[in-house]
Amino acid sequence: MHEIDCRNIPCPGPVIRAKKAIEGAGGERVRIILDAGAPRENVTRFATSRGYRVEEEQLADGYALTIAAGAVQMPAVPRSPASGSAVVLVASDRLGNGPDDLGKLLMKNFLISLLEVAEPPEKMFFLNSGVLLTVNGAETLEALVKLADAGVEIMSCGVCLDFFSVRNELAVGSVTNMLAIAESMLQGNAVIRL
Repeated sequence: MHEIDCRNIPCPGPVIRAKKAIEGAGGERVRIILDAGAPRENVTRFATSRGYRVEEEQLADGYALTIAAGAVQMPAVPRSPASGSAVVLVASDRLGNGPDDLGKLLMKNFLISLLEVAEPPEKMFFLNSGVLLTVNGAETLEALVKLADAGVEIMSCGVCLDFFSVRNELAVGSVTNMLAIAESMLQGNAVIRL
């Protein structure tokens, strides 16, 4: 049985590590040590949503989840022929409404999580303060570079880069314009706005 310790790891780390451990277990069971609360709930939800059996054990300093990798895995859901042409429009450097620090953390976690999905978007457009995620020094840069390396087209609005005086700081992707953004949005199978 494989065992990993995911205590004291911020979201979405425990789910990502659990996913990789399950996929790499070759059908063997995986034991994952987690903190109580959201990490335990998120990994349990992830595993059960994919049809794995989860056994839970409370520990003195957290929980141990034993996941039967491959034992009852649900078949993959067939994708439509048009899938894979999703366009993501990132219009802010934070996700949701609320405290700025939380919104920035949620955006970073979302971009990191995109690295783990089966089919990432085809294109990502960054505009307004969203362009600040694509420049030197941004905490999201590593995830965006990996997405670009995986074939996701990353494009930042030129007007927006100029507005924030960061055009020369662009570190991932290319500069685009509103016409190209509009055309891609209208041609995409799905447009997701953040």
